[in-house]
Amino acid sequence: MKPIDTFRRVDKSGIRYLLTDIDDTLTVKGRLPSVVFAALEDLQRSGIRVVPITGRPAGWCDHIARMWPVDGLVGENGAFYFRYDSREKKMTRRYWKSKEERRVDRARLDAIREKVLTGVPGCAVAADQAYREADLAIDFCEDVPPLPMPSVQAIQAIFQNAGATAKISSIHVNGWFGDYDKLSMSRLFFKEVFKKDLDAVRDQVIFCGDSPNDAPMFGYFPHSVGVANVRAFEAQLEAPPTWVTRYEGGIGFAEMVKILLDR
Repeated sequence: MKPIDTFRRVDKSGIRYLLTDIDDTLTVKGRLPSVVFAALEDLQRSGIRVVPITGRPAGWCDHIARMWPVDGLVGENGAFYFRYDSREKKMTRRYWKSKEERRVDRARLDAIREKVLTGVPGCAVAADQAYREADLAIDFCEDVPPLPMPSVQAIQAIFQNAGATAKISSIHVNGWFGDYDKLSMSRLFFKEVFKKDLDAVRDQVIFCGDSPNDAPMFGYFPHSVGVANVRAFEAQLEAPPTWVTRYEGGIGFAEMVKILLDR
């Protein structure tokens, strides 16, 4: 991982889209610093399209699509994208799976939930679970005392042994049934919203993240950035980011944006 301040001017000038994780990428200790919101506004004023790519739930994503300076977002690790058209006063909600498929999946995830809670002491169902539509989020450090990595990996294994996909973020283990992830829904978002083939424009995209569930994005985008706290997960990353910031969380994100816009 190279220092972000080595990002070449010729590469910066070609960036047209910014995709970013939220938790511990835009936030610092669970809060969104003012410099992050200002950085998002600066990006949009510069003409760069901004799309958060997050594991957070549908309820949160509805709010973010409406009220943040973004062009839409992907939520629940790729289960859907939401986009709000403020001129038409219309929300687009595009899901990977049908409502009936999600209903069937929920019953299967409920069974896994009981196995996780009894099998891994100290974890809990995430506080935002009530607002989720497609996955099950297990908290290992957001609102519970932090669990050691072997316990976190044990949660992931319970999901996988039941045939579910499971990804570790900086705060949760998210599990779901389906062949989607952050990258596959990002492809769909670009095709349907921006009318672009992501493969054709990926050199125009910069992605910023912080944890193992961002690895498919780190590996796919040549211009990928980890905020400094990504180093805590370096051993678990299937693919590392190209660059890393000096600062952690949202402060590192703002650092990256300042460097990006200094063209």
